[in-house]
Formats: sequence, C-alpha cells, structure tokens
Amino acid sequence: MTRAVLMVLDSFGIGGAPDAARFGDAGADTLGHIAARCAAGLADVENLRAGPLALPNLTRLGLAAAARDSTGSLPAGLADMAPEGLWGHAVEQSRGKDTPSGHWEIAGRPVEFDWGYFPHTRPALPAALTDDLIRRGRLAGILGDEHASGTEIVARLGAEHMLTGKPICYTSADSVLQIAAHETGFGLARLYELCEIAFELVAPWRIARVIARPFIGDAAAGFRRTANRRDFSVPPPGETLLDRLAASGREVVAIGKVADIFAHCGTTRMIRADGNGALFDATLGAVRGAPDGSLVFTNFVDFDTAFGHRRDVAGYAAALEAFDRRLPETEAALSPGDLAVITADHGCDPTWRGTDHTRENVPVLGFGPGLRPRAIGRRPTFADIGQSVAQHLGLEPLEHGTSWFV
Repeated sequence: MTRAVLMVLDSFGIGGAPDAARFGDAGADTLGHIAARCAAGLADVENLRAGPLALPNLTRLGLAAAARDSTGSLPAGLADMAPEGLWGHAVEQSRGKDTPSGHWEIAGRPVEFDWGYFPHTRPALPAALTDDLIRRGRLAGILGDEHASGTEIVARLGAEHMLTGKPICYTSADSVLQIAAHETGFGLARLYELCEIAFELVAPWRIARVIARPFIGDAAAGFRRTANRRDFSVPPPGETLLDRLAASGREVVAIGKVADIFAHCGTTRMIRADGNGALFDATLGAVRGAPDGSLVFTNFVDFDTAFGHRRDVAGYAAALEAFDRRLPETEAALSPGDLAVITADHGCDPTWRGTDHTRENVPVLGFGPGLRPRAIGRRPTFADIGQSVAQHLGLEPLEHGTSWFV
C-alpha cells in the first residue's frame, strides 16, 4: 500500500476558465500575469526578488506545459521543457469560485447548488441578521458591514474597534461573513463564540462560511492578523475522498485550514501552522511519519490571503519561488509508490481589478518515485484529482470524477 500527498497552492490559477466571463473574469490569469510582470521588470519596493519568474522545479514537473495547454501560450520566463511528472490542468464544475467549493471538488464532491451571497451594498448584511448578531452576541453594535479587503478594513477600523469594542464585520464576492476582532482586547474565545453564533444565524441565507479573523497591535504600531484564524464551514454536501479514507481506517492529516474547510468531516489529525514556510515544514513532518494508505492534505494559504487578495504581485512571485526551492525536500520525503499532487482551488490574479478570487483553471502536477511522466490533458472537473488519489490508495471509485490512471 502507498501514500498520497495533496498540496493546494491556494489561489494559484493558470488562466481563465471556460465560463470566466460569467464571473467577470475573462482574461484573468494568475500565473501568466505574474510571470509577465516579472519579465517586464516588476518594480519591487520591498526588494523581495528581481528578474524573470524562476520556478525551475515546478516547471520540471510540468507547470509551464500545463499553463500553455490552459491558455495557449507559455508563461513569460518559464522554460519550454519536457516535464518529469504527470501534468495537466483542471476545470472547475462547482458553481462558485470560493475555497470550500474548490477543495470539496478536489476531494471528489463538486458543489451542484448555488451559494448565497451578500449584496455589494452598504450595509451589506440583512438588518435582521445584524440585529440578531448584536442581541445574541451581547454587542454594542458592529463596524464595517460592507464588502472589503480584510487587511484594509482592519487598518481602517481597528482603532475604532479598540475604543468601542464593536467587532468588524465584512464580506466579499465569496459566500462568507468574516468577523475581525482584537485577540486580547476583545478576546479570542469571545470571537470564536461570536462566530459560532453568526454561523447559526447565516444558515437561512445559504452562506458557506463564517471566518474568525483575530488581530493584534494598536493604532500607533499598526494591526496584524494572527494565525488563530478559524473557519466555521458548512459540511460538504456528500461523501468526499476524506470521508472514504477515514471510514476505511486510514489516516487523513489535514494541515492548515483544510480541516475547517471540510467542517472536520473525514479528517483524523489536524495540524495548524502560520505561513507557507511553517506549512511546508508541517507537511514534510507529516509525510515522514504517515503510515501506508494515508493522505496528507495541505492548504498553502499565503498565496491567497497575503498576496492574491492584497494584489501584491511581487510578494506572490517571491512566495512561488520560495515554494519552488523547497520542492526537492518533498520529493526526498516520498517513498517508493507514493503519489504527490500539486494543484489549486481557484485563482486570485493579483493584477486583476478588485480584491476577489478569479475563475480560473488550475494546474494538476503529479510526481513520485517511479511515476512515469506523461500528459494527463484537460480534466473536465477537479474531482478527477480525488478519483485518481482514491484509485492510487486502493479505494472503491468515488461518485464523481475519472481517474487519470485508467
């Protein structure tokens, strides 16, 4: 029996999906636009990096070839070479471009219904929801109540929050309510309790998640979000790869926010870590200790939250290069027969208008000792990933998707 590793580079799209225009995202291309900016001499005021985008290990595994198949052109600066792994791209079938939909579909369960969303108005939240949240949460009121970037709204309203004790509530184009509060001034336990109340209250509006966004700092030194984020998520609408593995007595190690995304369904061990570097360390540690037949599933969140949503092209490029430099460590940790897959859950083009996710295809790169390199082409659903991992681990076929091992 062998093991599997799923590495989700949160928001790392490789070109607009066939239905991108329906989402206002025709022309979005997270990888392509980052590569083009780097090749054109991207101005990097923080001196994070310089020159064309350098991703030799991802390119070696098939990233450039997958991007070319997705968009019709090779990303600027990436080498045109014969891949050493399985390579292709996948098209999302779920009806949203949000984190739960992407992850659930990767695990073999596309979202075949429409989420609810809050309107792009101010206030954005229904009055009844706000009133109930204030009453049940014993609050003096709330701040924000709008569509916003998390870092921007905390910087803008953090001082007022400290003075009034009112939590900062905001949403986005995703099906989500986010509540930010000071970790010590408001209290972490109180924030989690408030989010649990909010999660119950948003159910009639079919909202997928409520996210607790704790922060620290003050107005003089600035505010900074902490690693104590917690997602309160609706459970997947049916059995996933994780459920099937757990039911068969296998270990499913959820690293980062994966357990929260799946509402802790099908996960047997959870590891939290702060930042891509720590998430990579946790992944390597889990892989080295994982028994046969197990799954290690990691979400590398910084690509999305720290760079994509903030429209930080240089930061995103530097983070990709840092991830790429560590890939040989993953390869060294794999045992004969293991399968590792690198993919993404949606796009978040840092050159695109606004601060929301972008509807894009995602890369699918598979590698492991003895795995024969080949193209797996355009996969019509992310569920092909889950189906392939299921077959690799010797499980009965899942309800959705087609294995590329067939």
